[in-house]
Amino acid sequence: MYLFYVPEIDRCWELDEEESQHCVRVLRLTAGDDILLTDGKGNTYQARITNPHPKHCAFEVLSSEQQVNKRPYRLHVAIAPTKNMDRLEWMVEKCTEIGVDEITPLLCRFSERKVVKTERLHKIMVSAAKQSLKAYMPKLNDMCSFEEFVENTSCEQRFIAHCYKDEKRLLQQELRLATDVVVLIGPEGDFSEEEVKKAMTLGYVPVSLGESRLRTETAGVVACHTVALINQV
Repeated sequence: MYLFYVPEIDRCWELDEEESQHCVRVLRLTAGDDILLTDGKGNTYQARITNPHPKHCAFEVLSSEQQVNKRPYRLHVAIAPTKNMDRLEWMVEKCTEIGVDEITPLLCRFSERKVVKTERLHKIMVSAAKQSLKAYMPKLNDMCSFEEFVENTSCEQRFIAHCYKDEKRLLQQELRLATDVVVLIGPEGDFSEEEVKKAMTLGYVPVSLGESRLRTETAGVVACHTVALINQV
């Protein structure tokens, strides 16, 4: 069954224009067909199409299930956007599929991309959540400076992944189960040494993501997968 995103389902029993187009024009669903909905807040709804209009497809809710597949932790990935937006889009898609709660683009000293338009990234996030049947929609924040982020973000486990030859352990060795996590991922040129030191003074633990030097977007996916995998044991 196909999953559709209806964030205001408590007030509106219609798919928005984009979802209606996909439902009626692409999938060719019609009146009487059953569909699966989510509000992105952990709730899913069994529904039936009542008016298959290609711009505002109406439905009736048959049943609902609350707070499904809730993870025992929250994961926030703060990452410096790549110069090539395709790579950032790929990372957002894969992290959403694996399971992430929040993504914040970071403006760092060595950032090559200093502006990010979040509209397309949000659409990719919605599509990936639907594809992977996620009942929770991750939050995508506007770009934030490194200093502002580390000074104002509190979390039980805070990590900064960098490539300097300082003594640090693997992320999976530092993680605790069922605990909220934030991971910082730097730009192609890595964080500056000053940024690493500042994060550490604020309680961030320096970690490695493995022996290989990873691209920024790959590091984001590896961090996300590592947290998910550790919490499945």
